[in-house]
Amino acid sequence: MLKAVKKKRVYEDIVQQIHHLIQKGKLKRGDQLPTERELVDTFKVSRASVREAILYLESMKLVESRQGNGTYVIASSEEALVQPLASTLFLEKDNLMDIFSIRKIIEPQVAQLAAEKATASEINELEEILQEQTRDLAEGLNLTKTDSEFHNLLTQTAKNRVLERLLLTILDLLEHTREKYLQVDGRAQQSLKGHQEVLSAIKARNPVAARKAMRRHLEEVEHILFIKKKGGAKRSSIPTEGTRHNLNI
Repeated sequence: MLKAVKKKRVYEDIVQQIHHLIQKGKLKRGDQLPTERELVDTFKVSRASVREAILYLESMKLVESRQGNGTYVIASSEEALVQPLASTLFLEKDNLMDIFSIRKIIEPQVAQLAAEKATASEINELEEILQEQTRDLAEGLNLTKTDSEFHNLLTQTAKNRVLERLLLTILDLLEHTREKYLQVDGRAQQSLKGHQEVLSAIKARNPVAARKAMRRHLEEVEHILFIKKKGGAKRSSIPTEGTRHNLNI
């Protein structure tokens, strides 16, 4: 049902102005925002409006309030561009399969770029992560940490900040469903095998093979998530806050 259009709230204008300054690089990561009193005087608004704006900027992961030490910018200009975009594109009620499909488009490209651009030290670090993952698997430990580290580092090796931020937002959304969707026998072994194949192609500096290996890995994970676990391609939404768990695949 259609409703009357409401006037823009005061805090939204404050958010837009600060967001714009971060996007333009006039406010950089590490910069401290003016004090609450100074913002009230500058914007000619109430303290409540300033506090609401800061809370909203924090939810966008653009600033961080530090108790007794003020509010600081924690996003770069690239991140200020991508974070709101990702928040608009991916909503809490979005279908999990649909979000995972976007991941299958982006991460193979990341693997391809990694095969072209990863430094020797980054490749060594990826190897160390998989060695730790192998040890954890042998000892029956949870692989959440090493799974996350592998995919996060891989996004960094692509050397594309916008692509990195977009993918990390997707991974963050998917992270919340690990315990519910990935408690499946054989999943850990399959995940490690997929990681090893991706890294092998990157080490060989073979972008095409890296892309195919990542695509294959994600398709195998998708099979476990939506078919093997569910007994069919049942569609699921992201759980609401308070029921969220970890997922790193």
